[in-house]
Amino acid sequence: MSDREPMTVTGYAQLKDELKRLKSVERPKVSKEIEEARAHGDLSENAEYHAAKEKQSFIEGRIAEIDSKLALADVIDPTTLSGDKVVFGATVTVLDVDADEEAKYQIVGLEEADLKAGKISVTSPIARALIGKSVGDTTVVRLPKRGQKELEVVEVEFA
Repeated sequence: MSDREPMTVTGYAQLKDELKRLKSVERPKVSKEIEEARAHGDLSENAEYHAAKEKQSFIEGRIAEIDSKLALADVIDPTTLSGDKVVFGATVTVLDVDADEEAKYQIVGLEEADLKAGKISVTSPIARALIGKSVGDTTVVRLPKRGQKELEVVEVEFA
């Protein structure tokens, strides 16, 4: 299995923006907070110092995590894709056969997933069940705590 992490162009840009903000805004800000807290004297009982050091640790950890994700990113531009099969980056309209309700999802990378925005992770049960399906195909999705759903692929778009 590849260590590459699929990501849309938008998701890649969002991670780059977050990394830039962490390095150019958050890192210097927390360094200043640590410096100011040190000036207050006894560090062993200095809550501001310990809070700032914890925040610094979180920021450095997130920077390392984003650096790693960007290095392993397999950036896919959905607008360059075509066809009628559901693949990473596709926007899929599905019909919940039992509830007779339609839903629209874009299949994106783990970092980009946002169910409220209709973006589901490629590793989610729904995305895994839909990958490789074509318009008219039905699939049964097993959902944690909610049993199973039968979904029919109504439309596949690449935008």
